[in-house]
Formats: sequence, C-alpha cells, structure tokens
Amino acid sequence: MDINTVANAVYAHNYGHNFVKTRNIQSLSVKEVGKLQANMLLMSPPCQPHTRQGLQKDTEDKRSDALTHICGLIPECQNLQYILMENVKGFEISQARNQFIEALERSEFHWREFILTPTQFNVPNTRYRYYCIARKGADFPFAGSKIWEAMPGGIAQNQNLSQISEIVEENVSSDFLVPDDVLTKRVLVMDIIHPAQSRSMCFTKGYTHYTEGTGSAYTPLSEEESHRIFELVKEIDTNNHDDVKSEKILEQRLDLLHQVKLRYFTPREVARLMSFPEDFEFPPETTNRQKYRLLGNSINVKVVGELIKLLTIK
Repeated sequence: MDINTVANAVYAHNYGHNFVKTRNIQSLSVKEVGKLQANMLLMSPPCQPHTRQGLQKDTEDKRSDALTHICGLIPECQNLQYILMENVKGFEISQARNQFIEALERSEFHWREFILTPTQFNVPNTRYRYYCIARKGADFPFAGSKIWEAMPGGIAQNQNLSQISEIVEENVSSDFLVPDDVLTKRVLVMDIIHPAQSRSMCFTKGYTHYTEGTGSAYTPLSEEESHRIFELVKEIDTNNHDDVKSEKILEQRLDLLHQVKLRYFTPREVARLMSFPEDFEFPPETTNRQKYRLLGNSINVKVVGELIKLLTIK
C-alpha cells in the first residue's frame, strides 16, 4: 500500500495487481485491516522527518502523520501478530519512535530494536538503518533493554564480504559513464570503488543526479592503476594554478580521467547491493532515474529477511 504510483507499478509487475493498492495510509480503517485478515505489518515510514540533512521536525512534520495513524490502528487490530519497521538511523531518538513503542506496549507486543548494516550480512554495502521487530505471544529469547548493533548470537557475523566484482554486470552501456562535466569538476570528491574491494557507500534517491554523498562510482581498473592516473591529474592541477587553465591543459586532464573508465553502478548492480533477487524486474517503461529513486528509498532485502526469520522463529 503506497501513494507512489511508480513504486506500485513495479510491485504489480513482480507480484500481480491483486496485491497492491495505491492510496494514502491515513485513510486506512480498523475495519479494512480486519477484512484483509493480515497478521503481519511490514513498514518503512517516511524518513525525511528524521534525516540528518532534513529539518528534523519529527512528529510535527506532516510526513509523520501516516505513522501516527498506524500507531492509532495497532491496538485496535486484533489479528496483528507480527510487526517489522525500518527507518533511518536517528529514528531511535525521535518522538515518533516513542509514539510507536507506546502503541506496541498498549497492544501487549514484545519488541526489540536494532541498528544494522548490510556489511554485517556479507553484503559489500554500507547502509545503517534502524529496525524494530515486535510480536505477540512468546517473548524473544534475547535481551530487550538495549538497541542491538549486531544480530543476537552472532548470526551473520564474521563472514568474508563479497567483492564488488561479484555484482558487476558485463558489457555495460556507455550511457552509464560519468559525464565529462562531472569528471572535470567533481571527480576528486567521488567515492570510487575498484573490482577487488568489498565496500560501497549507501545509495540514495539522488544517485547520479547529485555527485557527493549519494552513492559510489565504479572503475574496472585496479586501485593501483587508478591511483597512478589520479596522481598525474593532481600534478597537472598543482602545476597550473591559474583559474583559467589553457584548453590544451584541460584536454590533457580530461584524457587522463577518461582512462579511469569511471561509471555509475547500473540499477541492476544497485539492486544486487540491496540484495534484491535476480528475478526482480522493473517494467519496461521505468526510467533509470525512477529506478535509482526507488532503490535509494528501498530496504536491503537480506537484512530484512534475516530479521523476519528472527521475528517469526519460536
């Protein structure tokens, strides 16, 4: 259930139109939830009221209204047995979090909180997120007096991270090459990943649209090869302090940067870093811009999958 028609079209493409509704959560009633006979609620409320870059208006932000509405529904929905919520790191110190926990306690749910990242699950991508799992009936067999920063019992810990080369597509179109204007002005602030590395930055909905802090870029060169090229670029910059470099110097600099073969990760590669299955597809009409926005707003499937196991295991 979502108001984003593009997201819903992707969902329907993969799972069928019978399982998706385009509507505002705030119009959902207890009676409707009862008709659905749903026993599990999985949610990822808008993160903007809690992000570091935002105004952090918390429950005063209109985008928190849907969560407030859900918190009012939870005590009234008798069929609900399991709940999982995901949000940005920082949600754990919000008023919205307190409101949510109060709703769980009024409804006699047992609950546990986590701050986790996919690198703890053998996935070479950093994406710290807040999670809360809650259930009725038997309590969880691990302590609830803290926010867990690892899976209890060492689950999914101490594994070797996959290398980026394992998720990279072959014969990627030149359309994904970093444009010359970005190479010229912004390349030195980009997070550049090489095939043998086992890491990548958190991808956001602004990936490819903004350069800094929205996700990593990829080069097929080794770390040593690209380092050598960037040292030559820095040498040109050091030896040419003038604000207006000659056209010849600029061409030399750009020719060097072209040798790095720097490109953006494709939507499929980002989906792999988010642990989406290979058979997950976007409808043909979905643009790359829309794909990046959806993926940047999404969750890591591996992390959530492991939490659902933890939530439902007796």
